[in-house]
Amino acid sequence: MLKTFKSLITILLVILTFSLTACVTPVSGLKSYVSAEKGYEFLYPNGWIPMDLDKNNQKVDLVFRDLIQRTENLSVIVSNIPENQTLKDLGTPSEVGYRFFKELNNDPNSDREVELIRADLRESNGKTYYILEYEVELSNNQKRHDLASVVISRGKLFTFNLSTPENRWNKLKDQFNIVANSFLVR
Repeated sequence: MLKTFKSLITILLVILTFSLTACVTPVSGLKSYVSAEKGYEFLYPNGWIPMDLDKNNQKVDLVFRDLIQRTENLSVIVSNIPENQTLKDLGTPSEVGYRFFKELNNDPNSDREVELIRADLRESNGKTYYILEYEVELSNNQKRHDLASVVISRGKLFTFNLSTPENRWNKLKDQFNIVANSFLVR
């Protein structure tokens, strides 16, 4: 009887282990955000919270920040562009990435030097997205790593940006890539 009971417990533990393993997905630890008004959605890390924005800054639509690692953040910037312009009209992923890179490096008000690491293209639901990866060095020698998803929809340029200190990038890069690729617009 005791042997049968031990066998039953072992079987139940194996079934429970497989059940719990099946529940783990690559997006575990992520929450969903949807802006029905602005027409975009994305996943973001659990433990990140929305920040109050300066109402005078019309371009920055949303900012989230990690509650513990306060320098880790994401933002959504929405800019108007000429009607009927596509992302491909702006150039290839590398051209757009380098243009952004030059604008930041040549801005006299910027305290950062930016280096483009990677520029990729992805398609989703008939829309083209550019995924841009940057290393950033601030004037105080602090190094950061940024990952952006850029898309055009409904006459607007949407820029979704994730940022973390460089020393945390290797730990977060897989999750950040999932988050950047989760950004979708209507």
